[in-house]
Amino acid sequence: MQRITAPDGAGIVLHSTGTGPGLVVVHGGGVTITEYRRLIARLADRFTVHAYNRRGRADAPPRREPYTVEQEIDDLGAVLAHTGARWAVGHSYGAFVVLRAALRLPLERIAVYDAPLRLAGHGMPTAFLDPAEAAVRAGDTARALAVVGAAVDPRNPASRLPLAVRTAITRLFLRTEVGRTMGALVGMTLVESRQIEAYEGPAEQYAGITAETLLISGAKAAPFFTETNDMLAAALPHARTLRVPGSAHNGIAVAPPTLVEPLTAFFTTPTGNGISR
Repeated sequence: MQRITAPDGAGIVLHSTGTGPGLVVVHGGGVTITEYRRLIARLADRFTVHAYNRRGRADAPPRREPYTVEQEIDDLGAVLAHTGARWAVGHSYGAFVVLRAALRLPLERIAVYDAPLRLAGHGMPTAFLDPAEAAVRAGDTARALAVVGAAVDPRNPASRLPLAVRTAITRLFLRTEVGRTMGALVGMTLVESRQIEAYEGPAEQYAGITAETLLISGAKAAPFFTETNDMLAAALPHARTLRVPGSAHNGIAVAPPTLVEPLTAFFTTPTGNGISR
């Protein structure tokens, strides 16, 4: 564990493990790096994996207000500068951070899983934001998480249940370790989602990314993630897509061989063997 300094002077706690070329993991919303321990362990025999908690979590510094994704990019830039790494993996909101960062940071290869973008009316829905924010203001964390969960994971059978039933189920989920974490961070997750909304635009806004890019989606995740990847692949100069069979939105944290093997191939071979554009 190392402490490095962000551009604004805040301390970032960097957790590094493994051997090989440097690879930075940028976690998603509502979670911490703890949820990625399987992924990190399965990559650490080929890479030096660098992970850090984004601001407002665990051992991370607080966010600056008003919050913007540029803070995340500055922090990632500090990690790249300290480690010399030029490769990054991002999940969910972390995927959004990595894509935005690749427009201005010296990243050479990036892989993003279930990037929740808004691309000219397509991609991540935003209708859930108002009711979820209202639930947070009312102090009803379970209801807020139930609304968010149905929007992000509409294929889950529970997402088709009435909201009152989903909320009751979520109250039980909040008793688990990961549920408590997600509940504590749900307000932050919604602030991040507003940033995604703020950067809505055509897929061509990402055409300036020069890094080799692997756009991954889970076959059991919401269809809009695959749609987003197809739109990005048509706009980015060096992008290819990968749809992981049987993998849900949290599939990258589960880290099955069907994901880890092609992900490793992407970062260790010139063209990412076995991955189609």
